[in-house]
Amino acid sequence: MSEDTQIVAAQDREPGLSRQLTNRHIQLMAIGGAIGTGLFMGSGKTISLAGPSVLFVYMIIGTMLFFVMRAMGELLLSNTGYRSFADFAGDYLGPWAGFFTGWTYWFCWIVTGIADVIAISGYVSYWWGSLPLWIPALAAVVLLIALNLPTVKAFGETEFWFALIKIVAIVTLIVVGLAMVFTHFVAPNGSESAFANLWNDGGFFPTGPMGFVAGFQIATFAFVGIELVGTAAAETKDPQKNLPKAINSIPIRVMLFYVVALAVIMSVTPWREISGDRSPFVAMFALAGIGIAASVVNFVVLTSAASSANSGIYSTSRMVYGLAQDGDAPGAFARLTKRRVPANALYLSGVFLLSGVVMVVVGDSLIEAFTIVTTISSLCFMFVWSMILISYIVYRRRRPDLHEQSTFPMPGGVAMCYVVLAFFGFLVWAFTQKSDTLQALLVTPVWFVILGVVWAVIRRRPVQMARAAAFDATRNGDTVDR
Repeated sequence: MSEDTQIVAAQDREPGLSRQLTNRHIQLMAIGGAIGTGLFMGSGKTISLAGPSVLFVYMIIGTMLFFVMRAMGELLLSNTGYRSFADFAGDYLGPWAGFFTGWTYWFCWIVTGIADVIAISGYVSYWWGSLPLWIPALAAVVLLIALNLPTVKAFGETEFWFALIKIVAIVTLIVVGLAMVFTHFVAPNGSESAFANLWNDGGFFPTGPMGFVAGFQIATFAFVGIELVGTAAAETKDPQKNLPKAINSIPIRVMLFYVVALAVIMSVTPWREISGDRSPFVAMFALAGIGIAASVVNFVVLTSAASSANSGIYSTSRMVYGLAQDGDAPGAFARLTKRRVPANALYLSGVFLLSGVVMVVVGDSLIEAFTIVTTISSLCFMFVWSMILISYIVYRRRRPDLHEQSTFPMPGGVAMCYVVLAFFGFLVWAFTQKSDTLQALLVTPVWFVILGVVWAVIRRRPVQMARAAAFDATRNGDTVDR
């Protein structure tokens, strides 16, 4: 047996990643994952497409992803040896599933991170228009790597404050908006702020069924990263206590930060008057007479993009670290620093994010590609979410004993998994209804073809053959031990 095979067979990961993320970090990471840049900048376009029915769009997506998170939570807590969802996918579906899930998740965040780096350079140019765009883009990548390199706690602290800024901005918007509604604020164009604006112009579905469907295309991207706490499982203090808290708070976050915020915005400004090309957050603060609204919201969106890129660097580095331990990535990426940070995996993610700097330098117009990029990211995230659900279905069939012992069982169980998978099928169909999202839908399979070719090569290596044999023995013996 080779040295690599012995490592895999032993599954001995100590000393491994350090459990330094506290409940405070995990809670704010979960909130930061649920509040994407799409809420601040993309919600205007979503409202213009779907009208007030956008509230139902966010509620439906948030509800469905809550069940994905609950399935993930039960699986992660069934075995604290799991570092992330790629681990249990490999255990229950086979080594190929861990490979495809891990690398697809890496690809998801790299695509999202590149978009964030480009966005950061654009937001900085709001204040320093003469500054070459590649400078803030490069500075962002270098700064984020520097923040993640010392310890995992440094990442947790950075994400804590990034998320806190987003929360303060949204709560402030809700308070200011409610004050405008209750004082019957009248805009310069004569429209009065009132809750009736939600239904007095064509009802809740003024753009019809297809307008409602169109809202899902953009809104889905706002939720990518909601599963981030799953990649932090191996570095979470007391995961049996802290992961359930973070996951169970998702419905409250969705209702407050998405539904209430957008309901207030559409109460202050009738939905037909909301521009799809402008942040409705900026527009509402401007209406309220807050002169620095544009600068404030620009700063909030800048930190939101930085938060997303920060999460991307963290999650991709941990995923590559796990893949390297399983033989799905070069062994150099499995090395930890003295402070137990996977520095080589971190540098790999940083190198790929630098491609965002290159795009800023050579690109003419990057805005046109944004919808395609975000759709590709959404589709790949849906693949990862689906793998979590399928893993759960197999887990329930093969390990009913673990489910019986679970202190955090998924509500609805297997039946709810099929409901959510059907919903993802609906989302894929929704992406076919517009030319730009359809184009992204047709391009996305190229990634899986590339993965398939790579897997066909590496699956013949001794370490992978040993894992496949162990999986077959585990499946036949109906036990899963890590």
